[in-house]
Amino acid sequence: MIIPEPASLNYQTGEYLLLPTSFVQVSGNDKDAQRVGQWLADALSTPTGYAIKLRTGAATPLNTGNILLRLNAQPDASLGKEGYTLTTGSAGVTITANAAAGLFYGMQTFLELFPPDIENKAAVKDIHWATPSVEIKDFPRFAWRGLMFDVSRHFFTKQEVKQFIDEMVRYKFNLLHFHLTDDEGWRIEIKSYPKLTEVGAWNVKKTGTFGTFSAPTPDEPRNNGGFYTQDDIRELIQYAKERFVDILPEIEMPGHSAATVTSYPELSCSEGPFRVISGEKFINWYPGGHSAIMDNTLCPANDNVYVFVDKVLTEVAQLFPFPYIHIGGDECSKNFWEKSDAIKKLMAKEKLKDQNEVQSYFTKRVEKIVESKGKKMIGWDEILEGGLAPNAIVMSWRGIKGGIEAAKQGHQVVMSPTTFVYLDYMQSDAITEPPVYATLRLNKTYTFDPVPEGVDPKLVIGGQANLWTEQVYNMRHLQYMLWPRSFAVAEALWSPKEKRNWNDFVPRVEDHFKRYDIAEKKYAPAVYDPIFTVARDTTKPLTVTLTTEIEGLDVYYSFDNSFPDRFYPKATGPIEVPKDASTMKVISYRGKQPIGRMIVMPVSELKKRAKRRGED
Repeated sequence: MIIPEPASLNYQTGEYLLLPTSFVQVSGNDKDAQRVGQWLADALSTPTGYAIKLRTGAATPLNTGNILLRLNAQPDASLGKEGYTLTTGSAGVTITANAAAGLFYGMQTFLELFPPDIENKAAVKDIHWATPSVEIKDFPRFAWRGLMFDVSRHFFTKQEVKQFIDEMVRYKFNLLHFHLTDDEGWRIEIKSYPKLTEVGAWNVKKTGTFGTFSAPTPDEPRNNGGFYTQDDIRELIQYAKERFVDILPEIEMPGHSAATVTSYPELSCSEGPFRVISGEKFINWYPGGHSAIMDNTLCPANDNVYVFVDKVLTEVAQLFPFPYIHIGGDECSKNFWEKSDAIKKLMAKEKLKDQNEVQSYFTKRVEKIVESKGKKMIGWDEILEGGLAPNAIVMSWRGIKGGIEAAKQGHQVVMSPTTFVYLDYMQSDAITEPPVYATLRLNKTYTFDPVPEGVDPKLVIGGQANLWTEQVYNMRHLQYMLWPRSFAVAEALWSPKEKRNWNDFVPRVEDHFKRYDIAEKKYAPAVYDPIFTVARDTTKPLTVTLTTEIEGLDVYYSFDNSFPDRFYPKATGPIEVPKDASTMKVISYRGKQPIGRMIVMPVSELKKRAKRRGED
């Protein structure tokens, strides 16, 4: 049950059977291909208990049970650098590719053909280690297949970042967007500015709901956080490279810079006070905009800021071989700029009409710095405001509008819209999830298409999903937020558009749930949770309708404070809420088996939603 769906998949009669005598053969002397072969041998040996060996050098005739990995002597243009062919059958297995990356992705597909027990971390007895006989030809739709990992809001260790890489490559992602700096922490060692990590990497540990924490007091220790040394970064880059992943560094500017200006206050337009944010409120959000309570911006009118940016990006560019540097550019609160005499002088001198043009002035100067390091600049779609830097690449996050506009101007685009791929959003009803300001269910994510209608597809170089970690405190919850929605993103970025099919996708997701159960990885079962739709008018009592994302589920409910099972009333249409009920409990079943979570919905919450619907 393969995710993402291959470009071409044909099932044949018969099966391939892995034997205790099987081995992995890598033809030729390519070191990357040999490394893939060893990984495959190890992946097969652990759950089976077989001692699967790696053989290298000249290929031997394929024998029953053996697995051949081979680089094409004459490249197949249709496969590119990441495509592969995979053939399995009674005679054995052959994976071919133009480059080792293709062998690596072919290996991931091959492992998915085995029973879910292949995910065991110890040997399992009495398993028929067989795959169906298949012929697969596969290659990606997009070259840029990314996941963004925010390690600033909450710090994750070097080993946890490696774990993130290991999990993403299973689904053929090849780009790790590394969000390294923000208001809550600066996470990369910069030798020119040691206070960035001495001061900026640390805040006060808080537990609860991010954004509602009390302001830290002077006596609370600022010992929560961490950073990566430059040696750590080199190690992560090498680790990713071996798994055919590029790492895109993001150094956020000019907004989201509280950690920066706390470390070096002279880089601000205002006099402070400044602090590294610990999750307390420091920005006012309102429809259509925001304003900072505490200045968290770099000052575009200060030439020393550009000296700072130059030195920081010099070190970043020397560390990261990827040809792009992300400079952020989003959600820059400009209310402190409006009060700044230095900004007013800059606007007069440069004939800047408004604060958006001030940010554009900053962005264009930063782009020249980025390009002076031999890199290309990429930023969030706010860099469009006030005029786009000439060679910039836009990452469109506020829906698809920014990407469409950038493409019309001839700029390359990476699509990462909130509407489809923001993985920090809630996955089920808000009554069950850690509170975030929006919900994004799996079926919505599955409709993501990086190329909007009317846009030149050559300018859309790919897409990615973004995982902001304000409400993500540890790896277990990180997994819960990533999967299964990242399955859907992987399919949007790898598989041919015409092969996308929700009803075909769901059973493959459920197969991977079984694999995750065995591997003891966490995932969100939200796809089984019912969707509450409330209605009320002046002549009728409150009603609620319960639906599900996937077909074939039954939902049972109670209003009497007891716990429903399949012997309780089944939701088949609008349900009238009893006048004096205080709580509605619901649970989903597939046949005789409970499959969803017991959800406890206060009737008061239903009434609030009905009122909001009425106001709409």
